[in-house]
Amino acid sequence: MTHPKLNQFQTVKYSRIYSLGAARGDLVVTNDDIAGPIDSSDEWIRQRTGIITRRRASKALSLMDMAVDASNQAVKRAGIDPQEIGAVIFSTISHPYQTPSAAALLAEKIGANPAPAFDISAACAGYCYGIAQADALVRSGVAKYVLVVGGEKLSDFIDPTDRSISFLLADGAGAAIVGPSDEPGISPTVWGSDGSHWDSVSMTASLLDFRDGEASWPTIRQDGMTVFKWAVWEMVKVAKQALEVAGVKAEELSALVTHQANIRIIDELVKQLQLPENVVVARDIINTGNTSAASVPLAMDQILQDGLVKSGGLALQIGFGAGLAFAAQVVVLP
Repeated sequence: MTHPKLNQFQTVKYSRIYSLGAARGDLVVTNDDIAGPIDSSDEWIRQRTGIITRRRASKALSLMDMAVDASNQAVKRAGIDPQEIGAVIFSTISHPYQTPSAAALLAEKIGANPAPAFDISAACAGYCYGIAQADALVRSGVAKYVLVVGGEKLSDFIDPTDRSISFLLADGAGAAIVGPSDEPGISPTVWGSDGSHWDSVSMTASLLDFRDGEASWPTIRQDGMTVFKWAVWEMVKVAKQALEVAGVKAEELSALVTHQANIRIIDELVKQLQLPENVVVARDIINTGNTSAASVPLAMDQILQDGLVKSGGLALQIGFGAGLAFAAQVVVLP
């Protein structure tokens, strides 16, 4: 029963992504630049990951700098005033402060105060987690517009000698403005986690170990084979389920935008989903690398800017990674 003294928010039926913004690290890092410490080669890295170059940020370029740049782009493209933003959601695992949140500072820097702001720690699935929450906030009437950012400066947490993941990682930020829509623009999200593989992508030590002198600066590492198998065999199930709940067939898609983890994982998902050749597959990893929470929005923005897809088409976006966490939804391209 609704209590007569409690005001209700004005709900809307649907939401959509209005715009995207993108910012990448200012340094172009080639395979030859990083092959020596891992006793590897350009050919080995290309064959194993598909990466030719990755974008990393110089010491002068912070995670917040990239997030502000991407957010301002998204706000401008959406044609809204920052003061209209009703919530700021920032997905990141590389914010250098445990607290306060990166989102609170981002809201201040782009002029969105006093919007509620909070961070998400879901690594490579974080942006899609954020889109799910933004969709709910808009449809419930709690916020008219929501800024969702996925941003990382993973180069701060790299061991140059690590052969498990260091050569994959990159820096960047992607932003989206989500707002009300007269037609469906974001499908129900299929999401979850598998904590049985909690340590498959993790840090080499805790901050407490580092504080107590029991470990060096924590860096990111992974059990590559476990992650590869999980991503290929489990994420195709999630992708198919996301299409099913959206009421969309694979051939109706304009694009597939996955987390840019590894070109072999992307290609295997395309094969398992039996996507027709006319569906554009985002392969931003080739020149950007793996930017974790930033990879889905960066990859989607790139295919839009390159003119490979048009606004209004349908895209299946899916993020998956540390946790192991995953999320997928079908969205209308902004």
